[in-house]
Amino acid sequence: MTRSLQAPAAVVMVRPHHFHPNPQTAADNSFQSQAAQADAELLAAQARDEVTAVAASLQAVGVTVHLFEDHGERDTPDAVFPNNWFSTHAGGHVAVYPMYSSNRRRERRADVIEMLKARYRVQDVIDYSGLEADGLFLEGTGAMVLDHVERVAYTARSNRADAVALERFCTHFNFEPMAFTATDSAGQAVYHTNVIMCIAGAFALVALEMIPDPQRRDEIAARLRDSGRDVIALSEAQINDFAGNALELMGRDGPVLALSSRAAAALSAEQRQVIERTTRLLPLSVPTIELAGGSVRCMLAGIHLTPR
Repeated sequence: MTRSLQAPAAVVMVRPHHFHPNPQTAADNSFQSQAAQADAELLAAQARDEVTAVAASLQAVGVTVHLFEDHGERDTPDAVFPNNWFSTHAGGHVAVYPMYSSNRRRERRADVIEMLKARYRVQDVIDYSGLEADGLFLEGTGAMVLDHVERVAYTARSNRADAVALERFCTHFNFEPMAFTATDSAGQAVYHTNVIMCIAGAFALVALEMIPDPQRRDEIAARLRDSGRDVIALSEAQINDFAGNALELMGRDGPVLALSSRAAAALSAEQRQVIERTTRLLPLSVPTIELAGGSVRCMLAGIHLTPR
């Protein structure tokens, strides 16, 4: 299998058994649905089935999926989004992150880290979770969209992406921080960078119109273009359909772009054409999980480690 620095060939997923939109995150996540007052058991069953189907679809194209169960004993409504509490990096490095909402801190699991150590070459685990005591948060690859090739950490400023924590991560992991302000049309800060930006090997999806500072907007577009990528500008309407919340993965026949069916339907014919020059679109149906304010990208913690 071809290895790619940017597109991992393996992911960690968590199958929830008591899924529901997290009341603790509703205040600053404008993507979260307030209308999700359906039958709790039905909602949980639908979310569980969606994760099962996504894992099967990924495995069918040759992506390795390490699927963990979350039985909900710890009251972890957002456990289906593991990319926020840990990330992995070439050379055998793992980071564990400080989480903004107190009930999200319980998502961190020793068994996931132990699996990584058993199955992959892990040199060190750097744990930033102690920063929570100082009110400093950095929610992993939700808060940062990482260009693993050019070593840039694109980060929309929010209460989930503290500048001090970002600086610390970038120093340890050899990334250059590129922080910017991003807001929706109502003026609310975008809660996670990965809802407005996706960096693949040959292209980047980014909601340039949601970066209000024209100079910063141009700098980010130029930086992405300088990396040799096609820059695909997404509208706020497309972002609201989760078109930016995608992740390129390496399948057995080459790269695939994992995104939700809703996100794929929001792309224009021209945008699809640019993506499909190098990467196959892999639409996945996750309407229940999207009620929690995240989509396919949030469900996948990419593994950038060497298998043992």
